[in-house]
Amino acid sequence: MHVDGFIVLAGVIVGFAVGLTGMGGGALMTPVLVLLLGVSPGAAVSSDLVASLFMKPVGSIVHIRRQTVQWPLVTWLVVGSVPSGFLGAYVINATATGAALANDLKLALGIALTVAVAGIVAKSVLDRRRSPTTAPADFAVRPLPTLLIGLLGGFVVGMTSVGSGSLMIVALMFLYPGLAGRELVGTDLVQSIPLVGSAALGQAIFGHVSLGVTVSLLIGSLPAIYVGSRLSASTASTGYLRPVITAVLLVSAVKLLGLGNTGVALIALACVVAGSAYLLVRRRRSPLPQLEGTTRATSASGRAGGS
Repeated sequence: MHVDGFIVLAGVIVGFAVGLTGMGGGALMTPVLVLLLGVSPGAAVSSDLVASLFMKPVGSIVHIRRQTVQWPLVTWLVVGSVPSGFLGAYVINATATGAALANDLKLALGIALTVAVAGIVAKSVLDRRRSPTTAPADFAVRPLPTLLIGLLGGFVVGMTSVGSGSLMIVALMFLYPGLAGRELVGTDLVQSIPLVGSAALGQAIFGHVSLGVTVSLLIGSLPAIYVGSRLSASTASTGYLRPVITAVLLVSAVKLLGLGNTGVALIALACVVAGSAYLLVRRRRSPLPQLEGTTRATSASGRAGGS
């Protein structure tokens, strides 16, 4: 077993970003391993799933303690996702081998990341329109649609390691618009533990798990995701980090789908322009409490002096 320092560093960066923003680790880690560190797609997907099996409980324990988990939803999601996650791992490794498997995985990853980016954008829009209230005690579960989300999401996760924290949570937002954001996150995190376990088992049996890659990821990501989670629970702002991660996912997706360097560069440039415009609008709309406080103090002193 060889511990790779670059993979450890990637685990630190991605783990910190996941802990800080709550965005899916598979959507970030797998493209980094494939595109930047030269890990084969099969080993990247398999090893990332095994590493995620140890990372997911870190955030889940926090939500369980805060009672922000909808256990009836977890039950129906797990019923669908556990068998389909194992099946997804089997299908992707049984339908192709060698170079064909690598190409199929890259294509599947590219499609999954593209859908994940769309899901993240949709989640951001929905978050702005959602009420922060907690779901009522008589919260009604819709078994069949919830089961279908588990089935489809689990299958995608089993094939690509992408989808638990990005695709499934967006589907739950549409299905249960009255559910608070913290409960969606907590529910998704808890249900993803058996899902990732099933998909990781399938990849361990049919796939190409690399012990060195897995251990390297865990060395870097476990302490980093803890630090990121602690910061996100305090005063750290993640508003500026999410658009950057979304842009990185989009560029990774089009690269995995086979777009040439010129096209990738143009999309990256478009992301920079769009991100700069977003930050400019955000800065103009943000309040300036210090200036307002200074103005009020000045006005008050003026009135006092005038009287």
